[in-house]
Amino acid sequence: MEYLLFRLYGPLASWGEIAVGESRHTAVYPGKSALVGLLAAALGIRRGEEERQAALAAGYRFAVKVISAGHPLRDYHTTQVPDSAGKFVYRTRRDELVTGKERLGTILSSREYRCDALALVAVVAEATAPYPLSKLKEELLKPKFHLYLGRKSCPLAAPLNPVLQTAVGFGEALDAYQFGALNISRHEMRAAEQESKGKGVRLQETSVLARFSQRDGVVFTYGHYPVRYYWEGSPDDLRPGESISMQTLIRHDNPLSRNRWQFSQRTEYLSLEKEEA
Repeated sequence: MEYLLFRLYGPLASWGEIAVGESRHTAVYPGKSALVGLLAAALGIRRGEEERQAALAAGYRFAVKVISAGHPLRDYHTTQVPDSAGKFVYRTRRDELVTGKERLGTILSSREYRCDALALVAVVAEATAPYPLSKLKEELLKPKFHLYLGRKSCPLAAPLNPVLQTAVGFGEALDAYQFGALNISRHEMRAAEQESKGKGVRLQETSVLARFSQRDGVVFTYGHYPVRYYWEGSPDDLRPGESISMQTLIRHDNPLSRNRWQFSQRTEYLSLEKEEA
């Protein structure tokens, strides 16, 4: 089966969970809503184009390999909101600031982020997929809209490095993905340049830069702790024919309407495995 693979890395990421009150929590990995939104932004599909958004959500299945969940960070800040005025409902942020100008007050709000998180994503197309995986790869290389890691304040810190790969199961595809080094020393760069000239390949395709650098291994404690695999579909989709230990999770991140911020629940699976350094 063919898979589209890419990486997500940045100094800050925020993968929204169910929001209650003034607290905005984050998951430790990107959910389906975030990944569908990322593809939609790359394709130039706007939030209000609900039919096209729904086609993306129904047309692809995702798996995520969490190399590093990063470190938690909480940001406290104040937000201006008007108090309630009888049965009147403020339907937009503009209504709050313009119509409710005379009633504006201040509340304390908090938002959670993950620092230096790294995740690898695998995408497989269903029969109803609106675009082939090759088209998604092209658009991720030259996205129509800016891409970010959950919030607009969380830009990418490294190229997505999308590739198409044939494999048997999400696990094989994610494990074989040459996602590239992030922290590169001068010595490693010189070695990569020499290899590139000798073999006539691009720098990112050299053996030196295809995988983690020595510094990456230290930063992400690679090989010392289990990595997490999250996937949707069936339990057998991670490693077909193999017996694995896993958990069944229920997530409320399947997008129904981005205009109305409505999401439905879906089932996904989690497996923890030790990564070889």
